Amino acid sequence: MFGYVRYDLPNLQVKDFLLYKAMYCGLCKGIAAACGQRARLGLTYDVTFLSALLHNMTGQGVTITRQNCFEHAVRKRPIAEADELTRELGALNTLLTYAKFSDDVADGNGGRAERAWFRAGAKRAGAQYPRLAALVKDYVGAQAAVESKRSPSPDEAAEPTAALLRALAPHFLRDKNSQAAEQLFYAVGKWVYLIDALDDYDKDMKKGGYNPFVLAYGQPTREALVREKGQELAFLFDTLFFEMREGLAGVKFYFNRDLTDNVILRGIPLETQRVMRGEPRKEIRIDAR
Repeated sequence: MFGYVRYDLPNLQVKDFLLYKAMYCGLCKGIAAACGQRARLGLTYDVTFLSALLHNMTGQGVTITRQNCFEHAVRKRPIAEADELTRELGALNTLLTYAKFSDDVADGNGGRAERAWFRAGAKRAGAQYPRLAALVKDYVGAQAAVESKRSPSPDEAAEPTAALLRALAPHFLRDKNSQAAEQLFYAVGKWVYLIDALDDYDKDMKKGGYNPFVLAYGQPTREALVREKGQELAFLFDTLFFEMREGLAGVKFYFNRDLTDNVILRGIPLETQRVMRGEPRKEIRIDAR
């Protein structure tokens, strides 16, 4: 996961924005409970989205209370209590963060200090949730194999991330899992990998890093790629949007689905348009108010 799964703020209702903020902070607490304080620095929006999605799909209610945290030590704020699902998602967040920095090290892009920072948290996560750690390990191995053969196929390159997300559906949903849920998770995972690859096009072209779009198209810049092959890219992403909508339509939700619908149906397409236009990412700050 790479931080691309965002909501569309102008079309997000206030109640859902407050819920998202509470769950974002709740995930931070869950990371601390599962993996220690250091691991909290790896908190991502992607896993916050998974927390909202999985709580709704499993029917596990979210209890929100006013709490302090290390960043907001004086003024309490609404925070979702860290239940077992949140703690395991905190472990997932840490395992993925550690895997990301390990990949950076392997690619020669630095990351040694960052990887060392999360090593203890990843070890704790693996000890507490060995099945989850095994899924992430399989993903890391499959991704390394694709990159080592330098596959020029975007579909093949995205398969390990898509397969990991699909495997998370039965892992977390258990008896509530469905084909529609796996379709949704698979499409989101594939999109996450491909949008990251497209966003990194210029960097990977310059440094020689593995990127299936660079190998498949060989355009000198991302701008040239979008100009020359924009219709092909749009078709690729539109296909994924269709798969997400189809999966979403078949999933049973137990609570209000406005937040997750906003992310999947609006936030993800808007983030795709941003990357296609070559615009910088607008960072979101979840403030203390």
